[in-house]
Amino acid sequence: MLTKTRPKINIVIDYPSKVFNKHIYDKLNDYSTFTEVHYGGASSGKSHGVIQKVVYKACQDWKHPRKILFLRKVGSTVYDSIFEDVKQCLDAWDLLDKCKVNNSAYRIELPNGAQFIFKGLDNPEKIKSIKGVSDVVMEEASEFTLDDYTQLTLRLRDKKHKQKQIFLMFNPVSKVNWTYNAFFIKSPKNTVVYHTSYKDNRFLDQVTIENIEELANRNEAYYKIYALGEFATLDKLVFPKYEKRLLNKAKLAHLPSYFGLDYGFINDPSAFLHVKIDDENRKLYIMEEYVRKNLTNDKIAEAIQTLGYGKEEIRADSAEKKSNQELRNRGISRVIDALKGPGSVMQGIQYILQYDIIVDERCVKTIEELENYTWKKDKKTNEYVNEPVDSYNHCLDAIRYAIQDRIYQAKKDLDVDKTIKKINRLFRR
Repeated sequence: MLTKTRPKINIVIDYPSKVFNKHIYDKLNDYSTFTEVHYGGASSGKSHGVIQKVVYKACQDWKHPRKILFLRKVGSTVYDSIFEDVKQCLDAWDLLDKCKVNNSAYRIELPNGAQFIFKGLDNPEKIKSIKGVSDVVMEEASEFTLDDYTQLTLRLRDKKHKQKQIFLMFNPVSKVNWTYNAFFIKSPKNTVVYHTSYKDNRFLDQVTIENIEELANRNEAYYKIYALGEFATLDKLVFPKYEKRLLNKAKLAHLPSYFGLDYGFINDPSAFLHVKIDDENRKLYIMEEYVRKNLTNDKIAEAIQTLGYGKEEIRADSAEKKSNQELRNRGISRVIDALKGPGSVMQGIQYILQYDIIVDERCVKTIEELENYTWKKDKKTNEYVNEPVDSYNHCLDAIRYAIQDRIYQAKKDLDVDKTIKKINRLFRR
């Protein structure tokens, strides 16, 4: 009986310094630690470096081809992120044209039989059918939950695969996030933690470096998180309590829906949010988010149509009246300019705080903002002031816009109540 022998893949790298950052190259052949945590600032090269290491590892095993599961929390983000990044790595190493690439199923098979499978964990049931996994890669790991990580580690039990590993890559956010407690407060066994910043990425051009360093002049706290990759100090959160849950649209269909849109482009994302309010039980449900950078207005309109909300009433940032009109011209006919006056941010915050906030666990960017949206401190007194820090607020601004009519109606009712009380006091004199 003939047995099919798979070819070994020879990766010849003549000048490693032109291919790898030092912190990856030094550990390229080290697969001894079960969990590798790679965290740090933006543009540090951590994700690219992990992909290089995982691809290199997959190419070494020809007797028992590896099956590697690449994950994002939300499936819709897989194609434009880690799937493309892996293909670029294979192309750079002259391997892509030798692979079987399924762009619709998000699968890649290497010449030696190794398989790369790309999935979203917004539906954990989809992962359970995948057997024989040798390694797991969690891109933007802070978007997942501790339970996600735990369940994934349990999937790495296939006996034929040696040196099984799980890789986590993320930018640190608030110390509220599960990654901080799991890997920095505790010291779990068989885990190694690597920290990098833009200073460790030898491939950055000077303009990018200057743009990152300019953050230090504009927002020192954001520079420490975004550029240096430090966890945010746990300051006083604007929304200290909320619940994460996998929400069922059908079960909440009877509640009214509200839609809001905040614009961004290069540095800040555009954020489209869908929320529902249960007045009887005082609950505010954050149902869906669509949050992306570099979206032109035609792409925003296309996304809203694809989500099925093109005919809904959408309140959008009134500072972008031209953009709002462009959306109307593109078929999103019920876009309304959100009113932004003095005190509107505080009015919105005070209104939302009257409700129990329940957010769908797939709304990862909204959760990130909830974990990082804090009150300002007076530098002289070191006391908190009644004003939030102007960062980590794009999704939250979109939520305020969405329910703006309710906020203003509540304020109007309160003003009427105050007026009545004032008149009553005058009559009692």
